Amino acid sequence: MTQFSNKYNLEDRTAKFGERIIVFCRLLNEDSITRPLINQLIRSATSIGANYMEANGASSKIDFRNKIYICKKEAQETKHWLRMLLVAAPDKKDELRELWQEAQELTMIFQKITSTLNEK
Repeated sequence: MTQFSNKYNLEDRTAKFGERIIVFCRLLNEDSITRPLINQLIRSATSIGANYMEANGASSKIDFRNKIYICKKEAQETKHWLRMLLVAAPDKKDELRELWQEAQELTMIFQKITSTLNEK
């Protein structure tokens, strides 16, 4: 079931992305606006790797496909929260754009995996 992991090293890549998000969020000033955005961002960004790990332990191809699809959805949600934080913390624009780009790349990778699985 882990046929895609070697090409992109997704286990490590998704874990490192979650770690980068956590480190980044620790540096943000928390207030009534940023606190819920930070919470949502951490939840969605770290969920990508958690669901990828579950996909690797999937009990069937259907289970694998569903978990990979959740990875894609969580990556898309992460892009949304990064965009919202751009408005709330415009001084972090460069870091946010870099994180958004990685979330976009993960979205595209997981989309390709789900498309390939659906073709079979």
